[in-house]
Amino acid sequence: MLSHPPKDRPGGGLQFHASSVAVDGKAVLIAGPSGCGKSSLAIGMMALGASLIADDITWVDHEDGTLMASCPPTILNKIEARGLGVLRADASGPAPVRAILDLAQVEDQRIPSPRSVSILGHDVPLLHRPATDHVAAMMMHYMRFGRID
Repeated sequence: MLSHPPKDRPGGGLQFHASSVAVDGKAVLIAGPSGCGKSSLAIGMMALGASLIADDITWVDHEDGTLMASCPPTILNKIEARGLGVLRADASGPAPVRAILDLAQVEDQRIPSPRSVSILGHDVPLLHRPATDHVAAMMMHYMRFGRID
């Protein structure tokens, strides 16, 4: 279960309180409450080669059998960097959702059992915040190569 469940949005689909980035064309939603580091982690992943989808609010829709993450038009190509302001960023456009990282939940297991959350009828891997300073690098590797279960 996500710490901050999504809301229905007008016109269908869901609205997540989450930043999202694409790694090799696959989206990860970085969810959690205000101030937990969603944008900072997204920027860290972008510095390692990810591309921005959306900052702070991500729309998720079911399209042709796939969950797609996209950006509300009002925040397209923008990301907040606390202490610097709102920065420009080239957004990647919509991408298929492959994982959700919930920053409000700290992972207490060294090798956690796989968990998932159902979104619009799709099971999506649900990850909790690893207790390390290397989350951006770990998430880049996870998105590129997955995990062995």
